[in-house]
Amino acid sequence: MIEVGDYTYYDDPDGPEHFEKKNVLYHYDFRGDKLLIGKFCAIATGVKFIMNGANHKTSAFSTFPFAIFSNGWEKSMPKPGDFPDKGDTIVGNDVWIGTNAIILPGIKIGDGAIIGAYSVVARDVPAYTIVAGNPSQVIRERFSPEVKENF
Repeated sequence: MIEVGDYTYYDDPDGPEHFEKKNVLYHYDFRGDKLLIGKFCAIATGVKFIMNGANHKTSAFSTFPFAIFSNGWEKSMPKPGDFPDKGDTIVGNDVWIGTNAIILPGIKIGDGAIIGAYSVVARDVPAYTIVAGNPSQVIRERFSPEVKENF
């Protein structure tokens, strides 16, 4: 399931109507994970949300998905609960995500955060924090603690 809050937009010159197919990757119904995006968010061209379906079982003899090739291999198909699950991916309100950023499964991005272009977000991002890089690192806080308390 994907939920997007009011006034949030995705900027794509090729057409934002393909967001779910082009930008939310490995999102399979049988996994049950959600992408929840808050209100007033600005999502730039090329942003990718990687969902839990991208996770491979790492405790098996191989991470290769043999089961997709049939000819008996499908018998080795793990159950959905056998795969790592990082939980839902949640983007707060008023978040700006820069061009071609990648958000990994289960990440929580707090209200008012800014994600720099081409960043790979592998850890949760606190509210009103600017992060950038691969992996993303805190650049600075947008506001002082006193100002944030008044929000």
